[in-house]
Amino acid sequence: MATQLSRNFSLEELCKSQTAERRGIDNSLDPARDAQIVANLRRVCEEILQPTRDHFDVPIVPSSGYRCLELNRAIGSKDTSQHVNGEAVDFEVPGIANADLAAWIESNLDYDQLILEFYMPGQPNSGWVHCSITGGENRHVALTINRDGVTEGLLA
Repeated sequence: MATQLSRNFSLEELCKSQTAERRGIDNSLDPARDAQIVANLRRVCEEILQPTRDHFDVPIVPSSGYRCLELNRAIGSKDTSQHVNGEAVDFEVPGIANADLAAWIESNLDYDQLILEFYMPGQPNSGWVHCSITGGENRHVALTINRDGVTEGLLA
């Protein structure tokens, strides 16, 4: 039985990883044992994913939510990634340009870090949006990451 984190998002959905499946990595969480991480993922769903889904009225399938340390290292991410603590999600909204999605989040939601990743102007479906939120005071850091490196602010 699925553990619902918000009306449209489940714990299993936020732990699903094609990379973990291919490499035989257990990326699951136990709600009792991993209560803080599950609480963080619930916050991500309630304050980032669900409001975004409600606004655009389109189903969203996160591409990356929680990552255990083994999975995080397997994809080459830093141990300090907020994905490891269940505080971040990577996603797209079908039919919405990722630059427009990032701009909407920046203007309408409370977030810790918002990154428009590998978006190429003129190619609305390129890249993805990374968004994180904490249980404390959010920094509201907006960045763009592309082949040229990291730039402060959202560039489109």
